[in-house]
Amino acid sequence: MDKGGSLYGTTAPSFAGGTGYGGVFRLKRVGSGWVFSPLYSFAGGSDGAEPVSPVEFGPDGTLYGTTNQGAEGGCYGGKGCGTVFRLQPAATACKTALCPWSETVLYRFTGGGDGGNPNGPLVFDQSGDIYGTARRGGQGVCEGYGCGTVYELTHSGNNWTQSVLYSFTGGSDEGLPDSGVIFDPSGNLYGTTQGCVGDNGTAFELTPAGLGWDYSTIFTFGGSAGYCPVAGLILDSMGNLYGATALSAAAFELTFSNGNWILSRFLSLGSGGGDCGPQDALVMDSTGNLYGTTYCGGANGQGSVFKLTPSSGGWTYTDLHDFGGSDGAYPSCSLVLDSSGNLYGTASQGGTGSACTGGCGVIFEITP
Repeated sequence: MDKGGSLYGTTAPSFAGGTGYGGVFRLKRVGSGWVFSPLYSFAGGSDGAEPVSPVEFGPDGTLYGTTNQGAEGGCYGGKGCGTVFRLQPAATACKTALCPWSETVLYRFTGGGDGGNPNGPLVFDQSGDIYGTARRGGQGVCEGYGCGTVYELTHSGNNWTQSVLYSFTGGSDEGLPDSGVIFDPSGNLYGTTQGCVGDNGTAFELTPAGLGWDYSTIFTFGGSAGYCPVAGLILDSMGNLYGATALSAAAFELTFSNGNWILSRFLSLGSGGGDCGPQDALVMDSTGNLYGTTYCGGANGQGSVFKLTPSSGGWTYTDLHDFGGSDGAYPSCSLVLDSSGNLYGTASQGGTGSACTGGCGVIFEITP
């Protein structure tokens, strides 16, 4: 969401009239309604394809994101290893109804030591450098490919240089990072791995050390703690970490105590079998309430939106909405919270679109 309340997102493979390789859109409030505008359609190949992660505003006010496919190498599925891109509005005033933005590919992954197939969102440091995760490439062997990397893109003028901060091995670090990384106020990075050893998954920390970074696994999931934390992490003002697991769907809090990270709060979301739990990060409001989506939970098994309210050392669960198909289905997104407490998000299927199996998805608002 920008300062004017417009929403920005991605589609994969594409919106109506697009190229079939995915696109970036804007939804602008006009009066009591919303106007949908395609901003860019990817061309595949060296241009990138399948932007499954969200777009983020960088320090320069332009949009940044990743594509999961396209560019160099074969990578997973043989469709390319993905890109990091930037989108800018036209330099001169646009006089037509549709005003496409211009794209610059900042980096093309090769699927080798640099990583490949990025899925998660990007984050920026105070210098405007970019940090993210690539699910494939790097070291080790996970699902027949490399186990993923954490990377940085450093800029000098209009040039960007990629460096790998950590390459997962698939051993105790589990591998397959799916959700990007976050900064704490001290400049440390935190993230999660899906895991390729028993699908447990981990939470990890990267700490600046001289010219490199020190890696440590701060928590390993499994058993009663749930499995597969693809939703990633968020951080509160006290330095506590929050996230969710997709398998054995649950929300959790990790607290640093006596030199160790411990599971201090945990709540089952009761979202059925399989990977029905949250697929993307939770969001927190100013009073500490958490909000998220389940992929195939809820009363209809097509996903839900929920709220977690801190209560007596735990959380109270509130089901805010159960999707049923016509209103959307299978949300795999994080939510956006505005200053009035309204929630916005996307559902990957459902709706009224007939050109996609199961419906082409919706953008939704939930009002308190």
